[in-house]
Amino acid sequence: MKVLGLFILRALPSDAEAVALCEAYHLNDFSYFQRGGVKEFALFFAKTVSKRIEPGQRSTVEHQEYNVHVHVRASGLAAVALCDREYPSRVAFTLLMKLQDDFASVHAEQTWKAATDTLPFPELEEAITRYQDPAQADNLMRLQRELDETKIVLHKTIDSVLERGVKLDNLVDKSNDLSTQSKMFYQTAKSQNSCCGMM
Repeated sequence: MKVLGLFILRALPSDAEAVALCEAYHLNDFSYFQRGGVKEFALFFAKTVSKRIEPGQRSTVEHQEYNVHVHVRASGLAAVALCDREYPSRVAFTLLMKLQDDFASVHAEQTWKAATDTLPFPELEEAITRYQDPAQADNLMRLQRELDETKIVLHKTIDSVLERGVKLDNLVDKSNDLSTQSKMFYQTAKSQNSCCGMM
């Protein structure tokens, strides 16, 4: 599960195409020579998809082994996440909305609407690193993982208790056998001792 690219864009109906306000990439799985092409493709895809989504909507577009998650606010502020197919969409959209909130708190609406070049937003680099593992970044996924781990431990505990129960049943059966055998031994010893007592 990986996030390959995060983008904040301006996708206003009056613009011919969406304008990238800031972008961050995590392309460690690609060779040095492939990274430039991947960045160009990712930016092109982010611009194209964010421009085609209606303001106030969110959507996921599938392309080969990747998903492009897009959220466009009514104001025209768009956020895009390029992820692999395994990355949970709920976490991706939570991330996008958080990035939009953070970006809007740093840059006023009139600033990003008038911007012609990228705007500084270091939180994007931090987010792409932090959200590589969605289970660590998302509280609900972390809770689900912990529940799954607890369930596994609980199953192991129940299995071991059941094994102990089977062992205890075997011991009880053996003790019943011992009781019968000890009674027979007592009777045999008593009869032999009574024979010896007459002499």
